[in-house]
Amino acid sequence: MSSIKLIVGLANPGSQYQDTRHNAGAWYVEELARAYNIPFKVENKFHGLFAKGLIGSEEIKLLIPSTFMNLSGKAIQAVANFYKIAPEEILVAHDELDIAPGTLKLKKGGGHGGHNGLRDTISKLGNNKEFIRLRVGIGHPGHKSQVTGYVLGKPSPDDRNAINLAIDEAVRETPTLLNGDWDLAVQRLHSVKTGAE
Repeated sequence: MSSIKLIVGLANPGSQYQDTRHNAGAWYVEELARAYNIPFKVENKFHGLFAKGLIGSEEIKLLIPSTFMNLSGKAIQAVANFYKIAPEEILVAHDELDIAPGTLKLKKGGGHGGHNGLRDTISKLGNNKEFIRLRVGIGHPGHKSQVTGYVLGKPSPDDRNAINLAIDEAVRETPTLLNGDWDLAVQRLHSVKTGAE
């Protein structure tokens, strides 16, 4: 398996979206940057906040696109082209409706599942779906007509706490993943249950 060189957290830009469920992917990357003391800076040529630094012994690039969610791929494509990073060397963290708050899933490849950030990323990477996804559970509002309002809303304090605890675990397991120990990282991340059952 090729090693991960770029970690992306999907989000919508602007303070009004900062704490909304759709930005859960970015919460993970922000926490990762904090934990490893890697400062972000605005990088216009990459259409986002960009950072690079050491996580364990690996030099990793971090990106939070500053485009809207449905244009996320533009930023990812810019970094990937500039640094010659293949899709399978990219980890994209994003919010996931299909799993509960406080749970995580790691997967390689797959479709976009209706997620506009993933849809644009796949398209901008030349329809290559082989990037890795860290799916951060946010739960589902129950009906698809409510999804837009739900993802653009803020989680309840309990849900936010569960998501934060799951993200802490993901940050802790990131070096395992970067070392190439995929099975161990998956086993640990998939057993994380921090939400109210």
